[in-house]
Amino acid sequence: MAYAEFDQFLQEATYREQESDSTLDADSFFGLYTSWCSVSRYTPRTEHTFWAAMRHRVGPGQCLRMKGPAAADYILTSYRAVV
Repeated sequence: MAYAEFDQFLQEATYREQESDSTLDADSFFGLYTSWCSVSRYTPRTEHTFWAAMRHRVGPGQCLRMKGPAAADYILTSYRAVV
């Protein structure tokens, strides 16, 4: 399954926004990935492996946004003080 998992992550947990001045920062993007792994019951790959895979899938200047259950999980676990 190896790298197909990263394609699935991008499809299920992100969407591209054409006109935006901001995108996910690196910490949020990796955090979204680990939340997606938790929700999807995958074992997260190392951060190094994640970034190597993303270099081939996400081009510079592409604006990504969170979506789906992984986004909700990430937001709730990252901002517990708000809840």
